[in-house]
Amino acid sequence: MSDTESVTHWRCLERMFAGAAINAEFTPALVVDDGTATVRQTIRDAQHHAGHAAHGAVLFKMLDDAAYFAAASTVREVFLVTVSFNTVFLRPVAEGEITATGVLVHRSRNLLVAEAALRDARDRLIATATGTFQRSAMPLDAAVGYSQV
Repeated sequence: MSDTESVTHWRCLERMFAGAAINAEFTPALVVDDGTATVRQTIRDAQHHAGHAAHGAVLFKMLDDAAYFAAASTVREVFLVTVSFNTVFLRPVAEGEITATGVLVHRSRNLLVAEAALRDARDRLIATATGTFQRSAMPLDAAVGYSQV
């Protein structure tokens, strides 16, 4: 991929992410680059479990999105699917902006592995994850929101 094609692909992935129905509930922001992705979101009380901290589903989603889009940044033809995802929760977070950063660490013909770390506004590590992603048969331009406008 040329540099221009790469940047166009990354912006298309960001639009695809923004257009996903689930993100209306979470309201995250995504930035994709070459083999990396960053997801930011502010924790709201509505995302808390009974113990007054963000539910693990919120943290998992951010880690999954960061790792997924780090991997997807390098695949232009097809939609990726998650094969496995291992998450380690290290500390609770109840408020403020949190940031998940994903990095592609391995790529083979059909599998991609990415790691992600989630940090709070004070740069404390909240959770880590490793995801394995596989190419699907679905063309990427058939995904909701992925368009080269």
